[in-house]
Amino acid sequence: MNSGSRTTVLGEPRSFEPGYRFGRFLRMTVGKLFLALWRVRIIDPERIPLHEGAVLAGNHVSYADPTLLWCIAPRPVHFMAKSELFEKWPLSWVVPRVWAFPVRRGEADRAAISMATEYLKSGDLVGMFPEGTRHRGGEDLGAAHQGVSFVAIRAGVSVIPIGIAGTDRIKPEGARMIRFPRVTMCVGEPVNPADFAHLDKRERLSAMTAEVMARIAAELDRARSV
Repeated sequence: MNSGSRTTVLGEPRSFEPGYRFGRFLRMTVGKLFLALWRVRIIDPERIPLHEGAVLAGNHVSYADPTLLWCIAPRPVHFMAKSELFEKWPLSWVVPRVWAFPVRRGEADRAAISMATEYLKSGDLVGMFPEGTRHRGGEDLGAAHQGVSFVAIRAGVSVIPIGIAGTDRIKPEGARMIRFPRVTMCVGEPVNPADFAHLDKRERLSAMTAEVMARIAAELDRARSV
């Protein structure tokens, strides 16, 4: 943190992030347009905490998933974004201003883990996808990584499972044009690290990850059915 930053207010993006007001402007303008174009609806949004840190964890089939979740969340969400996006203009200018932070994919990025933990302990929301990258495997979820559970346990916050349905039809494989299907997001009950505290470290990570994925799958089924 630089010396000119002020104390972080819970639920607010950190003031030392460059141009954080730009993200607010996008949410109020372009964000609302996106939500209207894809007729996005969110079921049980009250399960996303308004004043404490939490990891928002969803299934991931489209580049639209983090964008629409970012738009519909009740307050700012920090997403991990691949480090390459921070290297070339104009994305290097835009990405930090929508509250994202870099992660080096394919390795255990300690800096990204520390940043996510810091955000969560300060009461912010962090968006993560347990599958790690987009999964286009049909009805089933992809293999889960344990990063979501690791960060949640490290920060002492809950994971909010979210099932996202419809984004796979925005630009199906082979399609040239973007489409505008209805997108539904269902928010599940939080997964609390304290429920796994009786297990040793390795078992705790595995058990919590399995529970998070099971709840995401359940919410995805619910999103597809409403």
